This record gives sequence, structure tokens and C-alpha cells, in this order.
Amino acid sequence: KFEALAAHDAMVHLSGALNTLAVSLSKVANDIRLLGSGPRCGLGELLLPANEPGSSIMPGKVNPTQVEALVMVCAQVMGNHTAVTVAGGAAGGHFELNTCKPLIATAVLRSAGLMGDAAASFTAHLVSGLRPDEGRINRLLHQSLMLVTALNPAIGYDAAARVAKKAHSEGITLREAALGLGLVTGEEFDRIVRPEGMLAPYELAAGGGAGGGNTRTGHKNSSRSTSRSWGEEGAESTNGSFGS
Repeated sequence: KFEALAAHDAMVHLSGALNTLAVSLSKVANDIRLLGSGPRCGLGELLLPANEPGSSIMPGKVNPTQVEALVMVCAQVMGNHTAVTVAGGAAGGHFELNTCKPLIATAVLRSAGLMGDAAASFTAHLVSGLRPDEGRINRLLHQSLMLVTALNPAIGYDAAARVAKKAHSEGITLREAALGLGLVTGEEFDRIVRPEGMLAPYELAAGGGAGGGNTRTGHKNSSRSTSRSWGEEGAESTNGSFGS
């Protein structure tokens, strides 16, 4: 009875759930905005549906209007939750009676309505038409210098670092850099560096590679059991057997 008259904790809890939803959706929306940025100077991995004819100042530009609308709604819901939080305690919850129930009810109902409408619009006008730019994603993936991680067990950290630095400074791929330094052959590189195989730990073994090994090793890579001499770089106790 005391909680029902003076605290309205249940309403504050409900508003908190809506606030959590707003926080989550605002992150999703902003991630989509950034992944869809471009088409040339941004990430450009997602293709957003063109719901409007274009930007008023940049002809042909696809504005992320649904993202912007959802983010504004989320900001409003977060603000409503702040009002409910204050009204539920500091402002209205003195002793036996809370006088701010009208504010709490109005804010919670408004937040629920806004979130429902915004989520439905976001789904219908953006999510349903959202597409990945597979060509660009593939290009960015294979241009990534972070794929050098797969070379580390095979040629050693220092040699792998040389490959990454050469590729970056000369604007070439890791494959071109590794071949240019004479650290691996093209066949060896293609076997070792396979992005699809970097989703889980694998053993570096003959016929396998960090990107396409045949044996899972749990949380530890057991590839250190084999070794290969790479000239002066081989002093680092590098590993990986590539045959003759």
C-alpha cells in the first residue's frame, strides 16, 4: 500500500524498461548510419533504402532519415525516463503521498507510444530494405591489414609486422607484401590467410593454415609444435610446416 501511494516504483521500473529499449535501439540505429556512410569516403558496407528524393543541399545523397527519426525518439524516451525518475522519488515522493502521478503516467504512455511507432516505421522503411554491399565488404576485408594475424603463427611476430608495415606504407595488399619480402609463396599465403577460418581457433598444420586448419584447438593454438626456418627471421622460433 505504501509503495502504491507514495513511491510508484512499478511505473519507474516500466519506464526504465522503455529507457533500456531506447538505449539499445539508438545504438543499432547509429551503427547502421555509420556502416551505411559513404558512398566513397565512408564505410559503405550497408545500402540504405532511398525513401526520399535526396538531400536538399547534396543532389543524389541518400539521407538516413529513419535512423535520424529513431535516434530523436530514443532521446525523447530517455528524457521522459529522467522525468519519471525525478517524479517517482525526489520531486513527488515525500512521505505518504506522491503528487506527480499525472506526470509519470503521461511520460510513460508517451514513451510507449513513441517507441512502438518508431520501431514499426524503422522496420518498414529501413530494415526491410537494408542490403549489404557484398562487393565492397569483400574488398575491404581482403585489404585489411589485420589479416596479418593469421601469418603470425607461420612466420613469427616480427616478420608479420614487417609484412603489415610494408603493405601499409606502399599501399599494397598483405599478399603482395609477403611475397615481395620472400617470406611465403603465393600458395602458402592463400592457404594460411583465410578470413573465414579466423572465426574460431584452429591448428596450423600441413594442408591447413590459420585460416583453414582441420583441427580445432579450443582456446589455445597448438600450432607451436611444428617449426620452419625463415633465414634470419627464423631465429624467432617461428612455426608452420609448408613442405618443400
